[in-house]
Amino acid sequence: MKKHLSTAYLVLIFGILYIPILTLIFFSFNSENSTAVFGEFSFRWYKELFNSPDTFTALRNTLILAISSATIATVIGTAAAEGIYKMRSKVLKATINSVTNIPMMNPDIVTGMSMMLFFVVVAGILRISYDDMGFVAMLIAHITFCLPYVILSVLPRITEFGDSLSEAALDLGCTPMQAFFKVKLPNIMHGVVSGFVMAFTLSLDDFVISYFVGSSKFQTLPLLIYSMTKKKVTPDMYALSTLIIITIFALLIFSNVRSGREEERRKRKAARK
Repeated sequence: MKKHLSTAYLVLIFGILYIPILTLIFFSFNSENSTAVFGEFSFRWYKELFNSPDTFTALRNTLILAISSATIATVIGTAAAEGIYKMRSKVLKATINSVTNIPMMNPDIVTGMSMMLFFVVVAGILRISYDDMGFVAMLIAHITFCLPYVILSVLPRITEFGDSLSEAALDLGCTPMQAFFKVKLPNIMHGVVSGFVMAFTLSLDDFVISYFVGSSKFQTLPLLIYSMTKKKVTPDMYALSTLIIITIFALLIFSNVRSGREEERRKRKAARK
């Protein structure tokens, strides 16, 4: 009885998670502009998608913003995690960790409003139009809310790795920079990559903060889709969402297969020793 209940519970959870996604994929192949009637299987909306310059501009802006903010946040976050780990004062380290967690616990609407007011003041001081700060303002805002997630991904790996190998590298003649880049960084790379992926995903998905900070000269995909909800979301957005889902699914499979192979190599090396 317990086995059947656990199976039913698992099916229910997966159904809640994936039925909406499968529904979206299903209607992306609908020849009709309707979610109530399925005409016939068609690639009509995929053709419409590739003929829509506004959608591709928004997608390009979203990818540029996500890659740029994730890369910068990963570099700064990794350096910050190393700095936090090196702190000798336990009180100061605990304080910094608590301050780092505040942006994650803050509601997005509060972060968005505060960032908007900050950039309005900056635009006033520099005597420029707020619209002229479009990409820069959005980039700084995205780096700000992505940083804590990078630090939380990297810091445990640094703590787990410890200082023994880095100190051995220093004893063998490496400079502190060489010890970090040649010894420590390769060993904490899994945490760095995880932080980058998390930051990229958060930036790609963000709407609330982008809505407050964004300008008319720089529009991301979530903002474009939101503007469509005032009238009607066209089915070419279903097609775009389907392509994004397939891409993410393929990347997850690739990542899991690669992790599995690396784990097998480690086990083989351990067995040989």
